[in-house]
Amino acid sequence: MPPARLPRPLILASASPRRAGLLGRLGLSFSIVPSEVEEVRRPGEPPEEFARRIAREKALSVASRVGSGLVIGCDTIVVVDGDALGKPSDPAEARRMLGRLSGRAHQVISGLAVAEQPGGRMEDAVVSTKVWFKTLTAGEIEEYAATGEPMDKAGAYGIQELGMLFVSRIEGDHNNVVGLPVFMLARILEKFGVRWFER
Repeated sequence: MPPARLPRPLILASASPRRAGLLGRLGLSFSIVPSEVEEVRRPGEPPEEFARRIAREKALSVASRVGSGLVIGCDTIVVVDGDALGKPSDPAEARRMLGRLSGRAHQVISGLAVAEQPGGRMEDAVVSTKVWFKTLTAGEIEEYAATGEPMDKAGAYGIQELGMLFVSRIEGDHNNVVGLPVFMLARILEKFGVRWFER
């Protein structure tokens, strides 16, 4: 199957290697232009709206800097007890996050946005996946935090790496937990004229 034809250049507004890897599996040619949006939740802002807003801001920020393209913005957060867990600032915070996730379920929520430039058209969505953790021992938390793996990941774990050893079950899009809800992204790109299986 030949790659899908794109009406405009595709641009990923993220420096995440996991997002780039997932996008690359679709056989699409794309460039990477990281956004410089500050990911700060507003007081009282629901987690879903926070993720959606940041995804939109990332897409718009990069779209304003390119002449032509479809710009993908994405923001993924882990939500437990109504709190949005981003990337830990240090190993101690990573250990605290893992302790909160231990033995229970949490939500992985991604805001996803595609901005078209020129024209300013925007399409967005929010995707949620439920993830269950096994009960972690203090030793498991300590040793996993010491690997450094949690440090660049929302919620302090990576389901595609050693963190998969903690996940007993998921309900929803696995790729969303990795960092890019590919199924929903494909549906959004179709709205901009991308066709996957037409020859």
